[in-house]
Amino acid sequence: MTIIKQKEQRVGIYIDAQNMYHSAKNLYQAKVNFKEVLKEAVAGRKLIRAVAYVIKTETGEERAFFDALTRIGIEIKVKDLQIFPGGMKKGDWDVGMAVDAIEQSEKLDAVVLITGDGDFAPLAEYLKVKSGCQVEVIAFAKSASSRLKEVADDFIDLCQNPKRFLIK
Repeated sequence: MTIIKQKEQRVGIYIDAQNMYHSAKNLYQAKVNFKEVLKEAVAGRKLIRAVAYVIKTETGEERAFFDALTRIGIEIKVKDLQIFPGGMKKGDWDVGMAVDAIEQSEKLDAVVLITGDGDFAPLAEYLKVKSGCQVEVIAFAKSASSRLKEVADDFIDLCQNPKRFLIK
């Protein structure tokens, strides 16, 4: 599926950092090159907003990663990692990411979801129908939801060019 990307299009980019981190780690034992992913997502168009949804751990070891995202022009939204009795850990931004995309969609022509999480398929459908936005998804096809790929107007598979989109 190919769509037309015009330089006048206003683009909003929403990055599920946890999903991308775990996909790259599990598939390639590597890290995502978010600078290159951002370039691919913008595709020469007008970037209105790029937001990464991240989780802060108790150790704070991710600070350098957060700083790197900020340096390349990505705004970060941070949540603390939740640790439940018994040791279960949870860090989830799905609702926050969806709400931001819906709220900001009226000022956008294209919404780029950088995630393979199938929970975002209803969001993609909603944005297409209710706001008329073009919805593009960027993820690793090997670990991305088939439903999310199906509902997107465009899907860019990072597995097609791992040298560009990964940091070993």
